[in-house]
Amino acid sequence: MRVGLLTREYPPEVYGGAGVHVGFLVPRLRELIDVDVHCFGGPRPDAQAHETAPGLDNANAALRTLSVDLEMAAAVAGAELVHSHTWYANMAGHLAKLLHGVPHVVTAHSLEPRRPWKAEQLGGGYRVSSWVEKTAYEAADAIIAVSEGMKLDVLACYPDLDPARVHVVRNGIDTEAYHPVTETDALVHHGIDPERPIVAFVGRITRQKGVGHLVAAAHHISPDAQVVLCAGAPDTPEIAEETRLAVAELAAVRSGVFWIQQMLQPAEVRQILSHAAVFVCPSVYEPLGIVNLEAMACGTAVVASDVGGIPEVVDHGKTGLLVHYDEADTSKYRAELADAINEVLADPAKAAAFGAAGRQRAVDEFSWSTVAEQTVDVYRGAVHS
Repeated sequence: MRVGLLTREYPPEVYGGAGVHVGFLVPRLRELIDVDVHCFGGPRPDAQAHETAPGLDNANAALRTLSVDLEMAAAVAGAELVHSHTWYANMAGHLAKLLHGVPHVVTAHSLEPRRPWKAEQLGGGYRVSSWVEKTAYEAADAIIAVSEGMKLDVLACYPDLDPARVHVVRNGIDTEAYHPVTETDALVHHGIDPERPIVAFVGRITRQKGVGHLVAAAHHISPDAQVVLCAGAPDTPEIAEETRLAVAELAAVRSGVFWIQQMLQPAEVRQILSHAAVFVCPSVYEPLGIVNLEAMACGTAVVASDVGGIPEVVDHGKTGLLVHYDEADTSKYRAELADAINEVLADPAKAAAFGAAGRQRAVDEFSWSTVAEQTVDVYRGAVHS
């Protein structure tokens, strides 16, 4: 079987969970089938890259995306099936299905109706991205949801879909790439004290990831702990400024606040996760949350919101603690988030037990080889349906 895999992100140009997913999935898929990757951006040695059409450099981002999709749809001629990731590549998959008469499989990493704040970033382009997603999903031969929670969201957002076309294949984690380490040079380089407890966050600066909630909660986190925010790629200048002001306010009243805005190398992320007393995922929307798996694989306790697919990853009371997120009462959420973080900080033995159990759960239940095998099963079903 020859598959055309369509994605905006592909290593080394990765900024979010979908890019991480594709980066780890493709090598495992290539052990089973032929995969031609088509991505956005600069040239890659193992993928065909596509760029915005001439004359659209200053157009709305959604229109620039569609211009890349047109080129992708033309380029996948000869594939027996196309598989698109995120709305950025969904229209390429949909057009390829129509143009070449091949099945189209979509992986649902997130849903536009569940991310209304994207209108801040895309303006009218958000209406375009929402139309693209709806069109592609309702015509797709199969949809892969990355969690049971995501499947429920897909069917709620697109009720005309046949539930039989929506398959759950949970994200994976490479536990050889993410594992506990003892090195501390990256911490020292960024001024972080390896001997002092660390509360860590890794993620983009976007409403979805809830970094603002964590910064607010950090005013009530034990002053003995350092707060390390590995947070970049803000969606808009406005949220970047909000974050800057909030972090500055926090740093003015407590020591040990670190905001690392550049993209870190995997080895640096491993050090921060491995040495953290607790990793925090304050997302307000999260189909699964690969970053929680990364922390668990590094043997770190996790405190996370109970949204989306996170409860399928973080086992409350065993690998970490879940905090109920209520959009109508964010003050309560922030207070309970701080309480949960402090509970883990106050009990190093509990934190160590959570970390050990998390590492074992990542190894046992979230293999990328299993993800690839299940994905190929979905392909075969789509081809023969």
